[in-house]
Amino acid sequence: MLVLGIDPGLAITGYGLVQEQDGNLLLVDCGIITTPARVPVSKRLQQLHEGLQKVLDTYQPDAASVEELFFGSNAKTAMLVGQARGVILLALSMRGVTIHEYTPMQIKQALVGYGGAGKKQMQRMVKMLLDLPEIPTPDDAADAVAAAICHFHSARMTDLLAAHDGQEEPGS
Repeated sequence: MLVLGIDPGLAITGYGLVQEQDGNLLLVDCGIITTPARVPVSKRLQQLHEGLQKVLDTYQPDAASVEELFFGSNAKTAMLVGQARGVILLALSMRGVTIHEYTPMQIKQALVGYGGAGKKQMQRMVKMLLDLPEIPTPDDAADAVAAAICHFHSARMTDLLAAHDGQEEPGS
């Protein structure tokens, strides 16, 4: 399975493609889609859509793991990121890509084991889990790769729980 992780943003959207092969996770590619600040928002959303379409055309992922919006103190930024997420979710849905959404805390929990982990801890875990020579750059790409890894870990846990629910408890 090939999973496309996405760290949404209007100025910079990170993407990371991770594949499972023989029980190991492998980084296929990662990068960013950027839009210039001086361009109207409608044009930037179009550029984001076009950039994502190129990624989808090139890799044809089986599933996508999209980071949910973390609402900080800047409402205007949150609105812009929300608009970018809308374009991303629509593009994925129109292509028939299964979408999974995870909060930043869920992604940190899945990779580091602690939902309050720092960015550097996350980046080191991405490097270690994928056996990479260095941490993916820029940060937005590394965050997107983390989102993809999160989906693999979450899917494994869901499968384990489903298998366990189908069995009787010991001693029953």
